[in-house]
Amino acid sequence: MSGLTLENVTKQFGSFTAVNNVRLTVPHGTFVCLLGPSGCGKTTLMRMIAGLDLPTSGAIRLDGADITHVPTHKRDLGMVFQSLALFPHLTVGENIAYSLRIRGAGREEQKKRVDELLAMIHLPGYADRPVAKLSGGQRQRVAIARALAISPKLFLLDEPLSALDAKLREAMQVELRQLQQRLGITTIVVTHDQREAMTMADTVVVMNGGEIRQAAPPVEIYRRPADTFVADFIGSTNLLDFTADASGTAAVLGTPVPGLAVPAGLTSGTISVRPEEVRLTAPGEGAIPATVVFVRDLGGTVETFVEAAGRQIVAVSMPHARPDMAVGENVGVRLAPDACVVLKS
Repeated sequence: MSGLTLENVTKQFGSFTAVNNVRLTVPHGTFVCLLGPSGCGKTTLMRMIAGLDLPTSGAIRLDGADITHVPTHKRDLGMVFQSLALFPHLTVGENIAYSLRIRGAGREEQKKRVDELLAMIHLPGYADRPVAKLSGGQRQRVAIARALAISPKLFLLDEPLSALDAKLREAMQVELRQLQQRLGITTIVVTHDQREAMTMADTVVVMNGGEIRQAAPPVEIYRRPADTFVADFIGSTNLLDFTADASGTAAVLGTPVPGLAVPAGLTSGTISVRPEEVRLTAPGEGAIPATVVFVRDLGGTVETFVEAAGRQIVAVSMPHARPDMAVGENVGVRLAPDACVVLKS
């Protein structure tokens, strides 16, 4: 099976372009997160995949078949909404079996499938429980089971964990990913939570302004961001100015960084370097001169904020490797060239 393909998908609302010429391939059995700030177009894209909105132009294909104009109920997909949208007057089992019932499945078939799904989501024996008697995490599991009841080709989730508290949300992220891996179902999740995307996805699709800025595995998104937006949006980073001479020798904030590779012909620009890759030392040759302005001990890590050439730089270290530096002290900032990523603007 080939999975899902979006071919130059565009969605306009009057003169406003919500999604602009999106091209994306989601291989069968993979887990993809659409990630971006509010208004970036990720939910509109999800709605077009689900058939709730029609593209202004472009095509959507599922396992090679064009489903661009196929009604939602004929697309063979399951969907979990942000609100979960469980039927409050039905029991857990009746909620899960709803799609099977309207498709004409017999009572025994419904019961067997409900029991299978309840076991899968670790809620055996809950079939007769009223939905109102469930916790937030349990309701989340029931919504997932209901969407999976028909064994869909494609599983869509629109910010399904946003209403949960932080600890439960992180536990559910792991559970959802493990469930997807067991089932091997092609899954797309819309989220604005970077940690959620990095935890669950095979591929993170970072969107902004209706366009895909980068689509890659989480580690690549983090370590090799495509541009300044992705670098700044994903995790914490230091965005620093550099210049380069005709020989390609680069200097960051006026201090040469030997070995920093700069594309030919580029004389200035921005690099991204993650805080954990910044090393603070005593002032000395080859180090960017800086002054400590703030130290934050978070228990598991220590963040040291320094100011260099009018720019703030953050360094992160483990407690046992914490540099013995006080606010107001002059220090040196050293950057490993292979940790510096030259960015597109």
